[in-house]
Amino acid sequence: MRIILSAVLASVMCMAAQAQFFNLPAQRQPRQEQRSDNNPMEKEVQKLVFATAMISRFYVDTVDVHKQVEDAINGMLSKLDPHSAYSTPKETKQLNEPLSGSFEGIGVQFNMLEDTLLVIQPVPKGPSEKVGILAGDRIVAVNDTAIAGVKMSREEIMGRLRGPKNTIAHLSIVRRGIRDTLSFDVKRDKIPVNSVDAAYMVTPTIGLVRFNNFAQTTHQEIVDAIKKLQALGMKNLIIDLQQNGGGYLQAAAEIASEFLPKNDLIVYTRGRMVPDQEFRSTGGGLFTEGKIAVLVDEYSASAAEILSGAIQDQDRGVVVGRRTFGKGLVQRPIDLPDGSMIRLTVAKYYTPSGRCIQKPYEKGDKMNYARDVINRYNKGELTNADSIHFPDSLRFQTLREGRTVYGGGGIMPDYFVPLDTTKYTKCYRELSARSHIINTNLRYMDKNRKKLLKAYPNFEKFCKEYEVPQTVIDEIFALGEKDKIRPADEAERQKTAGNIGRIVKALVARDLWDMSEYFAVIYQDDEMVLKAVELLSEAE
Repeated sequence: MRIILSAVLASVMCMAAQAQFFNLPAQRQPRQEQRSDNNPMEKEVQKLVFATAMISRFYVDTVDVHKQVEDAINGMLSKLDPHSAYSTPKETKQLNEPLSGSFEGIGVQFNMLEDTLLVIQPVPKGPSEKVGILAGDRIVAVNDTAIAGVKMSREEIMGRLRGPKNTIAHLSIVRRGIRDTLSFDVKRDKIPVNSVDAAYMVTPTIGLVRFNNFAQTTHQEIVDAIKKLQALGMKNLIIDLQQNGGGYLQAAAEIASEFLPKNDLIVYTRGRMVPDQEFRSTGGGLFTEGKIAVLVDEYSASAAEILSGAIQDQDRGVVVGRRTFGKGLVQRPIDLPDGSMIRLTVAKYYTPSGRCIQKPYEKGDKMNYARDVINRYNKGELTNADSIHFPDSLRFQTLREGRTVYGGGGIMPDYFVPLDTTKYTKCYRELSARSHIINTNLRYMDKNRKKLLKAYPNFEKFCKEYEVPQTVIDEIFALGEKDKIRPADEAERQKTAGNIGRIVKALVARDLWDMSEYFAVIYQDDEMVLKAVELLSEAE
């Protein structure tokens, strides 16, 4: 899909060469204009290059031509749709990294405890685990440069830990119970970036898979997750796409093929200058028989909407939650010579029933577009199904059962689950925003990891028996008091304590095992998950 507009770039380079004519006699210039009359685009490009050259050469002060060009590109794109965008070489690398499925580094999950990097977990079979780095270790220096106690930014710390494959990161580590600082030489390697956050059994027959994007490796991760759950007895499946911002179209098509019969339409694209393109299921999927419920919310977008729309339109499963974001514009990455990139919208996505996924927008008005979710909330759409209205012109029919579904942007769920604005107290949100909860958990785990692993050798025992110590909850409230964060009354205090207990238990589960266990705790009282379980249980 990546292209370089070689013809246009060649034209731009030729125009740049015309700077030599700026000192030629005036009678030469009309002939040049006449040659351009047959190609309006070339004439406009020439004008842009001419203006840039004139400013660079004659402006009273020194001009940063590179920045001028970037500003010009951003200016042009700002007048188009909300998703056409320019990224610098550095930004392009950062954007591509999560979708490429890997990066090069030392392989640790970490968090910052005050001003020190604390290892949450080394990546399994990664370079740090291979040399003996453990959960709970503190990395205090990288290549003899201190990163602890120096107020170094998280981005700069990550930059020091990452590096080309096979290069060495010399780490100085402080470990609880060891007096001396330990030294490790870690050979950097490719580190996988996983899309799947969780894959676990919600009930003895219902599995759940949650993933956060659609990257190059996502399809294989989903395949592995489904096989794992089927081996545990899964008959029906919850696909959790809440807050999934999308990714590669091809990944969405590959994943949909695991659930749909051969040759079912998944999505099609239509644009002004590109041919229509259909994506159909390839057949032979791993899970084509069991029941499916797809969880979506207002932040599910792009490829997440393609997958949920295909399952809904083909009557393969039900969609549960709230109307999705409505990002149905196809961006084609256009690589520029310096490593920067333009992502240019060239087409729109349509579900199998013919619904355009893209929600309405005004060209050049990115502010209102960005406020759309806030506007939905203010109108009551996120909290009350009666606030959602569709004209008859937006009615569509599913392809097998003829059920009514709605267009107008995004995917409207079959079963609406309102946003619970009262689940978390104001006090809890403020404590969380000040990082008091996460930091208290980090300190608690640092002191008690070995004791917890001994007491709870498996997650099942932990899930049934573990309760967050009252001392941990009291410590969090005490930290809040120092910042003048306190519950309004005893009722709010009790509810806040419940909020804290739930999240800390989930964080402890994550730190002892992984993200599947985190979500297994968090989702015990999640309204969307409970609704999906109810629907799938009825189907059994």
